[in-house]
Amino acid sequence: MKPNTLVRVLLLIIAVLLGALVLRPLAQQKAHAQALQKYDLYIEPGITMVRSPDATLQVQGKVVVDLRNGKVWGFPTLGTQPYPMDATKSAPPVSHPIYLGQFDFAAMNR
Repeated sequence: MKPNTLVRVLLLIIAVLLGALVLRPLAQQKAHAQALQKYDLYIEPGITMVRSPDATLQVQGKVVVDLRNGKVWGFPTLGTQPYPMDATKSAPPVSHPIYLGQFDFAAMNR
């Protein structure tokens, strides 16, 4: 091969490889894990004292905000751990939500 032909072949190979690098992200499938979620929630880190609005119940628990409608829920944990635990039972407990209130997210656009 002549030096001129060799340079052209090498430049062609480089151009093809660069083109493959540029087009590769377009061919890959994108993961849409967020679209599969049923709820859009914010879970407050740590635990806090959860008190029902009618003051009939006051327990430690996690605070969860539903970002779709602004409703705030408290999930009792029955202790200082960040998940529900009852040492008196062998089966894992289920924490049922306590409705605490609602944030008016629509008011931010007024």
